[in-house]
Amino acid sequence: MSIASQYKAGGSALSKVPEITLYFWIIKILTTAMGEATSDFLVFHVNPYAAVIMGAMGFTAAVVLQFRVKRYIAWVYWLLVVMVSIFGTMVADVAHVVLGVPYYLSTSVFAAAVIVILLLWYRVERTLSIHSIYTVRRETFYWSTVLATFALGTAAGDFTAATLHLGYLVSGIVFAILFVIPGIGYWLLGFNDIVAFWFAYIMTRPLGASFADWFDKPRSLSGLGYGTPIVSIVLTFFIVVFVTYVAITRIDVEPRSTKTAAAAPEQLEGDM
Repeated sequence: MSIASQYKAGGSALSKVPEITLYFWIIKILTTAMGEATSDFLVFHVNPYAAVIMGAMGFTAAVVLQFRVKRYIAWVYWLLVVMVSIFGTMVADVAHVVLGVPYYLSTSVFAAAVIVILLLWYRVERTLSIHSIYTVRRETFYWSTVLATFALGTAAGDFTAATLHLGYLVSGIVFAILFVIPGIGYWLLGFNDIVAFWFAYIMTRPLGASFADWFDKPRSLSGLGYGTPIVSIVLTFFIVVFVTYVAITRIDVEPRSTKTAAAAPEQLEGDM
């Protein structure tokens, strides 16, 4: 039986991504903050080249694991999100610190990368729906978009905090406002759900990173001075708690109705 046929028969049982719930956004923001703090700790307290190699290896291992499983498994999925957060932060930081690329330029480049990936995704699959990620190709597009959005969010957060001199707290507040706008637009004004999702998804990265930096950076840099080790450990603890909760309750695995489960994959492919 093909993957598409299994999906047709089993509804969301083979879906490789979670349903979008409040817990999804909570864990997502926690992972972005944790990735920022952990990446800064590894880069600045360990050899930066070794840190990037370690990040790449961890990211690769998490990718292989996620693609090997046949359905959404909470700890596997969120492990990859964490590694994307850590490695994506390193990629953006290397572009600025090592290569000397200005934040405004890296932000523009990563934004263009996100747009190109989404356009290619739609051109090939005729949909950007995250509710039908059940083939290797769609999953590849999905995670490519996720990685690009993390790099974009990191560069955008650093751009507002450093280049525009807003500081970490003000930047966090700005991105928190931008994060809730698509949700309000979706529920009250009928915004397209795909556009609203990806816009909010991109905003979670600078939102979490800005507040992580605010907590761990020294007071001389407009932070609270708690340090990256403490912030990283605390955030990791909360991530484990929430991922354990969704894994046990399966609250983010929403069974499809009988009608939807019986729908042909071709019908699902047209969903936006």
